[in-house]
Amino acid sequence: MTCQVKICGITNIDDALMACRFGANALGFVFYEKSPRYLTPEIANSIVAKLPPFVTPVALFVDADASVITSVIGGSSRWMIQFHGAETESECLSYQRPYMKALRIKKGDDVSALVDQYPSASAMLLDAYKAGIPGGTGEVFDWSLIPKVLSKPIVLAGGLTPNNVEQAIKQVAPYAVDVSGGVELSKGIKSEPKVREFINGAKCG
Repeated sequence: MTCQVKICGITNIDDALMACRFGANALGFVFYEKSPRYLTPEIANSIVAKLPPFVTPVALFVDADASVITSVIGGSSRWMIQFHGAETESECLSYQRPYMKALRIKKGDDVSALVDQYPSASAMLLDAYKAGIPGGTGEVFDWSLIPKVLSKPIVLAGGLTPNNVEQAIKQVAPYAVDVSGGVELSKGIKSEPKVREFINGAKCG
């Protein structure tokens, strides 16, 4: 199966459509106010309304209030949710949308057991652990920590770039790869050549 690609940290319509043009399967929108890639529900939903079909918008939250989450997903039936905090499975399920749960992986973690805590998830996103940072570290973690067989499809994140995405796919064989900073000109602004190269590398990896 061809690896799916999610371009995260989308902040404007031009980058969104550019990523779609090169073959992105999903776009990530960050609703964590401490992030330099944060954008408002209104702006995000205005972008989602202009996306072509068969591209999934993914709303990223970190221990957000229910009112914040509903203000985003209420704007479109297309939203999938990505939970990046300490949300329990019951909390993730309560919004009645497809979701994936992010796990920050470090040495000593029982990754299989962590994944199995979210049987209702559509996928699990595996990212690098860094104390005090919920994600988007731009750092690669030790891919050998990922078991060869897990109960859920894996979305691999953490320090991916056009230079290492093919190797990541060969080693991990994830369902999808997720990139943000690795394809940027500056925080929140994507580089067209990098996005194109990353997607091409992922689809050929």
